[in-house]
Amino acid sequence: MEKRITFWAHYALLIEALALFAISVVATHFASRYAEIRASNHVEDLILSNTPVFNFEFVFVELAVALVLFVVVLCIKYSKGSPFIIKAVSLFILIRAGFVSLTHMGPFPTRLDIESNLLDFITSGNDLFFSGHTGLPFLIALIFWNHKYLRTLFVSAAGVFGAIVLLAHLHYSIDVFAAFFITYAIYHISLKLFKRDYHHFVLEQRSIIKRKSTTLALFLMRGSKKIRSSTKKS
Repeated sequence: MEKRITFWAHYALLIEALALFAISVVATHFASRYAEIRASNHVEDLILSNTPVFNFEFVFVELAVALVLFVVVLCIKYSKGSPFIIKAVSLFILIRAGFVSLTHMGPFPTRLDIESNLLDFITSGNDLFFSGHTGLPFLIALIFWNHKYLRTLFVSAAGVFGAIVLLAHLHYSIDVFAAFFITYAIYHISLKLFKRDYHHFVLEQRSIIKRKSTTLALFLMRGSKKIRSSTKKS
């Protein structure tokens, strides 16, 4: 028999998740600032060296913020599963902060200058490896892999963001392409580390699918009764 989560158990998991998220945001802030101080020279890149710079600031900043807000909406909608989503994202941010602290390569000289300061707290522009704009949407896609429309949306978003950070010269090629492999590993690490949270996430998904199936069945039954009734009258 599947064990359902109680209100207080869910509340405790959510507090844990939010605390881990707060730690991860602070960690990425300091990692980004450290990378800015330690940044060295740039290197040549097969794609960046052979493409002009495109101004995709709106996509890089405003659409990225909109996507994050949409993830927040998903956490609210799938409230029982939200601790797993938040913890997986937090682990992603923490691991990325670790990579950023290890890699001090300077940004490409022709990169797009970002005028907006919306992302200033979490990025200095020198935190290059690996691309968060590419990896984070892919992580959400992996979490909701069984949800066709969400999977398609976030995989597409990962591809679009990967392309724009390259065309705006904001990331090197390796930052983007490596993001998919590292994110895939982070997802599976999350499954191992946060088993209880993932269990409740799966239970909620099954519950939603069951409710939708029941609603559809009731709709079909009512439709069938109406057809029979109209047939008898005629």
